[in-house]
Amino acid sequence: MAAFNSPFFVLIVTLIVQIIAAFCGNRLRRTLKAYREQRPEFDVLRTAALTLLGLLIGFSFAMAVSRYDQRKNLEEAEANSIGTEYLRAGLFPPQDAARVRDLLRKYTDKRISYYETKDERLIGEIDAATSKLQADLWSAVLVVSKVEPTPPVTLALSGMNEVINSQGYTQAAWWNRIPLTAWALMGIIAIACNILLGYGEHRTIWFLLVLPAIVSISFFLIADIDSPRTGLIRILPQNLIAQQTLMKPE
Repeated sequence: MAAFNSPFFVLIVTLIVQIIAAFCGNRLRRTLKAYREQRPEFDVLRTAALTLLGLLIGFSFAMAVSRYDQRKNLEEAEANSIGTEYLRAGLFPPQDAARVRDLLRKYTDKRISYYETKDERLIGEIDAATSKLQADLWSAVLVVSKVEPTPPVTLALSGMNEVINSQGYTQAAWWNRIPLTAWALMGIIAIACNILLGYGEHRTIWFLLVLPAIVSISFFLIADIDSPRTGLIRILPQNLIAQQTLMKPE
């Protein structure tokens, strides 16, 4: 899946491969010289293949958009859970409340870094720091809940559990990508369609560039939406940044 993290790589590779397939189909027609006799059956086959390719691109685009929307919604939910827990920390004794809120500010900084970082090599460091802060946060509220097991403190403990869980949901959503088998199927059918297009085209050679360009742009858009960390369309932590502003110490 590493190649699909770069939408521009997908655009260039699919465009080149499809152009080669189209010209191979055109060369095959000239070699076999059997197109005229098979015209009716060939037109039906080409139309069916192009229709199937269009359906697959449409379904894949819908899958990518649904995953994009899911990541946006989870970013909002994560910011809300952090903000709620920041307020519930006021139910703790002053010293413990100050510690929990300080940890939440640091935790929010790391979550924003997770969304904004493009370098995959830094993700491991961010995840490690996030896990440590989660352990510190849980330990801080757990100590208070053992000393003062009151309903308000229990409510704050439950809120911290939501903060930690929301990060896990977000991580799972970022790992949830269009399967490699779906990409492979679309690629194979796109190549087949271009071969059929080249085999049936006998007017102008430049006409063979139209379908590869259209399909490659479609693949680029799907890969861009499905790549949360790279490309032109990204998930921005707007809610987390807004929450970070509200959590600044007075």
